[in-house]
Amino acid sequence: MQIGTRWAVGGEPPARLPEAVVEAVRGVEAELADADTSRWRWTLTWLENRPVVELDDGTVIRVGRDGTVTVAHDEL
Repeated sequence: MQIGTRWAVGGEPPARLPEAVVEAVRGVEAELADADTSRWRWTLTWLENRPVVELDDGTVIRVGRDGTVTVAHDEL
C-alpha cells in the first residue's frame, strides 16, 4: 500500500485520479450536500497500483482489477 494524499470535501481531487473515480467522489459529495462536511477529508491510498479513496465517514471508493469503480458506504 502506498499513501497518496488527503483533501477536503468539495476540494479539488488529485490530478492523477482516473475520471471515473473523480465522478464517484463528486457523486458522494452531492449526496452529502445537506450535511456539515466542513471538517471531513478524503484520503487517497494506492493498493496494487489502483486508487482507494476513503471519506472520514467510512465511505470507500475503489477501482477493481477490471477497472470497475465501486462505492461502499459504511452502514452504522
